[in-house]
Amino acid sequence: MSKKGWVYLGFFGGLIGLFYFALTQLIPGFSTPKVTPVSYVRPFQFRNQDGQPVTEKDFLGKVYVTEFFFTTCKGICPRMNNNMRSVYEAFENEPNFKILSHTCDPDTDSVPQLKKYSDSMQVDTRRWVFVTGRKDSLYTAARVSYTIDDPANNPANIEDDFLHTQFWALVDQNGDVRKVIDGLKPSEVKELIESARNLLRNPPLKKS
Repeated sequence: MSKKGWVYLGFFGGLIGLFYFALTQLIPGFSTPKVTPVSYVRPFQFRNQDGQPVTEKDFLGKVYVTEFFFTTCKGICPRMNNNMRSVYEAFENEPNFKILSHTCDPDTDSVPQLKKYSDSMQVDTRRWVFVTGRKDSLYTAARVSYTIDDPANNPANIEDDFLHTQFWALVDQNGDVRKVIDGLKPSEVKELIESARNLLRNPPLKKS
């Protein structure tokens, strides 16, 4: 190829690169790899630690991590929420990130009990939200929406059911579950933080 030809090739290559860069800046999600979501969040309505209604619409446009715990747990929950605090601190000043903690023991974890617990955690409950509600609705969210527990773990009598899982779900701005991790493993918690940062930098295209 002649020198002139190489000049033209370099010129048009630069134009293509510039055009691609412009697309990544102007179109959210353009450069985000197309990954099939694990699941998606179904409609829900719970009550938070202040007794206010909370629905899936409150989280649209946000990246959030969700978990299930109970306030009187002496086993894995304190360790989980200690790890969750590192997630909270990583995004404490990020308005487009939240944490959603559901109780798996709503008979004990009333609104006042969740308020007492959230106060003891000393966190901003606009960023880290604690919710309670009907047991069947909570468990359906865990098993169907967030897929952090096997749907087969569902006895005929809801009173005989008890969910106790260390798994968390990372949800994107569209309400799609992008990742499920073990909240007891610091290495997986680190990966989740990086994945959340990537989603905040490169949000997916909005669903039509």
